[in-house]
Amino acid sequence: MRRIEGMKLAAAALALLVAGPALAQSGANSTMSGLKLDNKQPIQIESDKLEVQQEQNLAIFTGNVNVVQGTTLMKAGKMTVYYVKGAGSAATGSANIDHLEVDDKVYIKTETQVATGDKGTFDMKSQVFTLSGQKVVLSEGTNVLVGCKLTVQMNTGLAQVDGCGGSGGSSGRVMMSITPDSQKP
Repeated sequence: MRRIEGMKLAAAALALLVAGPALAQSGANSTMSGLKLDNKQPIQIESDKLEVQQEQNLAIFTGNVNVVQGTTLMKAGKMTVYYVKGAGSAATGSANIDHLEVDDKVYIKTETQVATGDKGTFDMKSQVFTLSGQKVVLSEGTNVLVGCKLTVQMNTGLAQVDGCGGSGGSSGRVMMSITPDSQKP
């Protein structure tokens, strides 16, 4: 397993970890809890393979991708980092990142929250994170929120969960289960 520590691209990968919801909010729109990137904590990325395609401005981590910063963990089968053309070297991590994508069973865990989905994207310019899939599940203790797409405006913390677009029944709706008194003051 390859270990890559301290690469600038890792900071962007951790931006995905902002997906922890404030599940006590009602409705499909809410403000995210106070999770923030801590640029002072070291970031570690592990994967079975790293392929840098300098000409295409790509870095592709595949196989059991783990990204850790402090107590926050992200797992996926694949993470692709897209760099801005002509803005440094993808091989050394000194390039500016345009956006990144994670695929194949995305799992994000903080001390109190877990988010899962099939794939995720993070756009560096717009600061928008999206987690999507057949079923996106956000949980904090016994509180659970289920939909098919989570979109987080990281500048404002505004989050929106969309249903699956099914017709009729509850298949296209957002589902939230809240346990009273589960949020500590």
